[in-house]
Amino acid sequence: MMDAVLAVLAAAQVIAQEAVGGVTGSLNVVGYGLAAIGPGIGIGIVAGNAVQAMARQPEAAGMVRTTMFLGIAFTEALALIGFVLFFLG
Repeated sequence: MMDAVLAVLAAAQVIAQEAVGGVTGSLNVVGYGLAAIGPGIGIGIVAGNAVQAMARQPEAAGMVRTTMFLGIAFTEALALIGFVLFFLG
């Protein structure tokens, strides 16, 4: 799903460059806002599933919590990459 989102954003950037002659500052802000939606949804899914797993098996809560934090860190890295690309654009 993330590949499809990236493909749509790349196509939108190409169209914007052809129409305007370059990506403007306000378009970068919109692009980063759209890029932040994916990691936000991902973190919500990771945390929700971790809570569900801890509720079903409380004895495995420590292992689930560790895995949850790793998943959140990797998902948040996507948002940080988008933030850096926002400034480079």
